[in-house]
Amino acid sequence: MPLDHPLNSLGLAKPPAKTRVVVAMSGGVDSSVVAAILAEQGYDVVGLTLQLYDHGAALAKKGACCAGRDIHDARRVAETMGFPHYVLDYENMFREAVIEEFADAYLAGATPVPCIRCNERVKFKDLLATAKDLEADCMATGHYIQRKAGLVGPELHQAADPARDQSYFLFSTTPAQLEYLRFPLGHLASKAETRALAARYGLPVADKPDSQDICFVPNGNYAAVIEKLRPGAADPGQIVDLAGNVLGEHRGVIHYTVGQRKGLGIGGLEDPLYVVRLDAVTRQVVVGPKEALSTRVIPVREINWLGDAPFDSRDAWHLSVKVRSTRPPRPAVIRPLSATTAEVELLDPEDGVSAGQACVFYAPDGTRVFGGGWVWRGR
Repeated sequence: MPLDHPLNSLGLAKPPAKTRVVVAMSGGVDSSVVAAILAEQGYDVVGLTLQLYDHGAALAKKGACCAGRDIHDARRVAETMGFPHYVLDYENMFREAVIEEFADAYLAGATPVPCIRCNERVKFKDLLATAKDLEADCMATGHYIQRKAGLVGPELHQAADPARDQSYFLFSTTPAQLEYLRFPLGHLASKAETRALAARYGLPVADKPDSQDICFVPNGNYAAVIEKLRPGAADPGQIVDLAGNVLGEHRGVIHYTVGQRKGLGIGGLEDPLYVVRLDAVTRQVVVGPKEALSTRVIPVREINWLGDAPFDSRDAWHLSVKVRSTRPPRPAVIRPLSATTAEVELLDPEDGVSAGQACVFYAPDGTRVFGGGWVWRGR
């Protein structure tokens, strides 16, 4: 069917003034710049900010997104650029969909990644549904990732700036969500460009520091959060080696992570030992030599597939994978067991793979994201 209007900068066949865009605003510089760019281009911008936990407690908190001060900052940006801004109370939803699972996963000895679950279950689900209720044509965010036109629909690609790429945290974005989402910052070469745009627009957050912590974990103190959510979770137990020999006592499995070397309190041994496994049932921290951390085969479930052909239409996919956001993708063979489960074989072993981590799939020779899943059984 012929288009009655050329495509606008968001790929929609409507003039900007008649294109409503909901911008998910965290109060940080990235989403603020997205809103400012779209407002300047003449789009019908509506800013939405989520209140995810107690507003009063959040006001004094620094270094995390979605806190009370951030809500105030988002509102100031909206006033500066002249578009409406609303705050949505998602506190109960966030607790049920993200925080409770985080606590349970940690207690089970897993290494959860709550920011992915937040994108999956709150921002790109409930918030996206709210955007549609507001009759928005699309929803834009400040994530550093690219959405590109493909042969069978939009594709997800890594950001142009590898240092800012957030594809690891967005692998569970579904094809249907990708149709509706836009990521205006993904093509920028550096964060410096974003801050320069913020300064040009006169935004009050132009020099605001980047968030560092998980929003509900002040100062990165996971154990304190878990103890508050699950009283008694820090019960002490034994530190044992791979043969089950008791080497010492620990102060609660929630204080340890797979791959940890320091702070074990079992000095005097000739060779360094690392946390190899956490057993929440027996309250044991299992330690071993560094080579015991190496993993070659990873079981993955809850797979979200973004390839053109069905995931289970092949016996194997030769792609690259990441099991940590901070490490580059490495070659792997992904063998589907069903449409949503697989066995991932790494060509070179990876250290410290733990249940609860994400395993994200990438093109071996490009920037495309092919989805990913969750590691469901560690060592």
